[in-house]
Amino acid sequence: MPDAVSAPPKTQAETRTARPPLHKVLLHNDDFTPRDFVVSVLGAVFRMPPSSAHGVMLTAHTKGCCVVAVFTHEVAETKATQATDLGRREGYPLMFTTEPEE
Repeated sequence: MPDAVSAPPKTQAETRTARPPLHKVLLHNDDFTPRDFVVSVLGAVFRMPPSSAHGVMLTAHTKGCCVVAVFTHEVAETKATQATDLGRREGYPLMFTTEPEE
């Protein structure tokens, strides 16, 4: 019987793309923006149902600030800007900011 020469098994390096860093979108409380307007902005920009939006608004109202959602950096910045701009167009000091998630 002839000796069979076997080639070493081929190994493939697994390449995994790293998950992009996530950022939180924060809603800051103010004493001038009407609650119903905040709820409508949360529904329009973040696609929240009214009951969830109301809960987020109340949390921001009582604690001063509340995490609305977590996205990649670009999406978080875009949504925070859109929501803040909606308030500015109506003359309200509504403010959304972003920060890295830890």
